[in-house]
Amino acid sequence: MNPSSDKAGADPAAWLLAGKVMHERLRPKHHRFTYPVFYVRCDLDRLASLDSGWFGIDRWRPLSLYRRDHGPRDGSDLATWMREQLRAAGIEEANGRIWLQAFPRVFGYAFNPISFWHCHDRDGQLRALLAEVRNTFGERHSYLLSANGNAPITASTRLMCRKVLHVSPFCRVEGGYTFRVTEAPGSASVSIDYHDADGLLIRTALGGRLTPLTRAAACAALLRQPLLTVGVVARIHWQALRLALKKAPFHGKNPAPARTGDASTHHAAAAKPSAAARPISSD
Repeated sequence: MNPSSDKAGADPAAWLLAGKVMHERLRPKHHRFTYPVFYVRCDLDRLASLDSGWFGIDRWRPLSLYRRDHGPRDGSDLATWMREQLRAAGIEEANGRIWLQAFPRVFGYAFNPISFWHCHDRDGQLRALLAEVRNTFGERHSYLLSANGNAPITASTRLMCRKVLHVSPFCRVEGGYTFRVTEAPGSASVSIDYHDADGLLIRTALGGRLTPLTRAAACAALLRQPLLTVGVVARIHWQALRLALKKAPFHGKNPAPARTGDASTHHAAAAKPSAAARPISSD
């Protein structure tokens, strides 16, 4: 669902998604946490219209979005870049609006463990999802996902891909992810299940309430979480310490190669996934 269709007569160029992130590791020791967060979701064709005294595009503001933080990371037009990725992948159905959902820079700083590019058709149906993943070691990889036949993506569509990027020193680079996207009037969420060679290991969910990104909404979000983006990095390291104290298996920054019988192979074959992943260049 295209968020601009949520309110009759309303067509904002950006939305504020205020909600929570939940992360749960199932083994060998159970580990779960939930944090409040907020994201911005911006129409990439209307970024210039968002530049104001409180929200900036490529300039310092209390909240801001820098083009060089995303996609090709060279400051070029993000909508043009994303449409080229869609064209190269043969996802011609995604010919409508593209919304980038990410943590904004808050007082100039941001770290995005994952950003989502929601690519719609001209009727507002979601046709592709780009999940742009970063780790704390300065590396990134993007997973471009669509349903079989590039059909509309619904809440029941499983978007599956093989894990490529080393994200956590407590996980190997093996197995795969299953994404599910749910969008309804006034709310949105994404769930991510990670399977390693032994089965389901981690569940992650993020989502919340969508409201137009106005000055009042932005100020309220900042007052609630003025250290949002600094807190993201601090919490990553705090949870890593908690996992270490629980003696979770530690594989380091350069983990060993995936084990024989990689879960992603079995997962894709047995489950007959309703989605496909296309490679995007990574650093």
